[in-house]
Amino acid sequence: MNARLPETSTIPERIAALRAAMSREGLAAYLVPSADPHLSEYLPGRWQSREWLSGFTGSAGTLVVTGSFAGLWTDSRYWSQAEAQLAGTGVQLMKMLGGQQSAPHFEWLAQNVASGSAVGVDGAVLGIAPARALTDALTARGVQLRTDVDLLDTIWPQRPALPVDAVYEHIAPHASVTRTDKLDQVRRAMQEKGAQWHFISTLDDLAWLFNLRGADVSYNPVFVAHALIGLDSATLFVSNGKVPEALAASLARDGVRVEPYAHAVPALVALPAGTTLLIDPRRVTLGVMKSLPSTVKVIEAVNPSIFFKSRKTEAEAEHIRATMEQDGAALAEFFAWFEGALGHQTITELTIDERLTAARARRPGFTSLSFATIAGFNGNGAMPHYRATEASHATIEGNGLLLIDSGGQYLSGTTDITRVVPIGTISDAHRHDFTTVLKGTMALSRARFPRGIRSPMLDAIARAPIWEAGADYGHGTGHGVGYFLNVHEGPQVIAHYAAAESWTAMEEGMITSIEPGLYRPGKWGVRIENLVLNRAAEQTEFGDFLRFETLTLCPIDTRCLALPLLRDDERAWLNSYHETVRARVSPHVSGDAKAWLEARTQPV
Repeated sequence: MNARLPETSTIPERIAALRAAMSREGLAAYLVPSADPHLSEYLPGRWQSREWLSGFTGSAGTLVVTGSFAGLWTDSRYWSQAEAQLAGTGVQLMKMLGGQQSAPHFEWLAQNVASGSAVGVDGAVLGIAPARALTDALTARGVQLRTDVDLLDTIWPQRPALPVDAVYEHIAPHASVTRTDKLDQVRRAMQEKGAQWHFISTLDDLAWLFNLRGADVSYNPVFVAHALIGLDSATLFVSNGKVPEALAASLARDGVRVEPYAHAVPALVALPAGTTLLIDPRRVTLGVMKSLPSTVKVIEAVNPSIFFKSRKTEAEAEHIRATMEQDGAALAEFFAWFEGALGHQTITELTIDERLTAARARRPGFTSLSFATIAGFNGNGAMPHYRATEASHATIEGNGLLLIDSGGQYLSGTTDITRVVPIGTISDAHRHDFTTVLKGTMALSRARFPRGIRSPMLDAIARAPIWEAGADYGHGTGHGVGYFLNVHEGPQVIAHYAAAESWTAMEEGMITSIEPGLYRPGKWGVRIENLVLNRAAEQTEFGDFLRFETLTLCPIDTRCLALPLLRDDERAWLNSYHETVRARVSPHVSGDAKAWLEARTQPV
């Protein structure tokens, strides 16, 4: 008989309950990834199993539990956070080193689980690619992998149900391409690959394809669903009651049928023998794959919608430019208040989040933040994914550097920006690090490159000035950004440890962050981030070249500069950028915000 824990249980009690459930199932180990059936980065409450079991709240990490060991694997972005949150839980931090291509927890399991025993994981939340890698690692050591067990259901009291918020339509003028046109794009891609059907689980792909949005995942305007696309039909599988009748009728007019969420797998099971089905093994779970009849021919390829979604139309680019002006105005209002209040009011890292969110909320089209605001003063800024809490936060006083990484979701675009400002008196070392990072941001922002170059290959351009200073940083330099969608979007990623696969190619219309950093643990951190748009640059006998248009409109604080480190061309770029910021944001602000903008965009 399964005994559920009280909701107020401790982490050690939860681990003990998991071990008891493992024993009942004959499992030597259980693996809990940070994933849901849609392989989302940010998870609805129902699938925050790893957080519930370990207490670690970071967005990336994997928990492994055996009869005598519990370990949480995560990368350097989260080490400080994980050390604090795991203290006293009995869960050990297992540090993943930057650039590791393999999954070290797979290797650990293969080496530490006895031959002839079994490891369990919920196949419904395990991606196909990691499932294959895990199977290979365990099989080589004579260990069985069981993927038919969701032990959390047996021990988690009041486990959250599926989200119930209504789905809504993203309409013109902000949605500039109709869903029928988008479906036609996807169907043409299916035909090119010889597929009659295409199954999609990734939530941002679904939101883009159907011009729908939701509120099922914090910070991302998406909804929990699957879709099965045929050459002349489309079915959206979503929980009952989430699609209003009028919207369902609109979808039906466009040839889209709405069915209950639970019907997705049965629909796959019912596919006719000989059918060809396109799936993306990086974006579909093992549970989906195992449900397919053996008579269905599977074509594995990247979801076509990922490419289409990443290449913003010119109409979308215009909306994003307007969004950046409004976001820049919100930032100007915030910083004007901040500088005026500093030293006269008590300001904490939490206050910064509150005031900055309020400034954005006053702007037209704002719907939510695009991620949890990171406001880190001095040593807290050295943790790239730091999050202030009521229990642990800093007051902004004394001397040092304040790092603020924030963003907003607007009907007309998604923003993500990091700025660093001086507090009190800063040192030459502060200025050196700040200027070194800025040189990295500028170097990549000014680059020209061949169309189709693999995005990971651009990483070294931003790192070169930082490497020259004998420093480095443990995170990627850039990620794709959605259009009123996920703040982290593929297929492009600027990170030297990412595989330079063909599908990571840079194409016109993509929006990407540029965000090099430099962190001194316990002291301070610097990161300077702008969003950029891939634009056509020129055609030569060597091919088509692209350049970046900087979209973000907010001053870079020149009070932190070590001017002698900047070349004349770098000063010219910075002055030109500030002239653009001043010209485009000024019409949207007045009073103190306008005065602040004028002061912070003066040439150097």
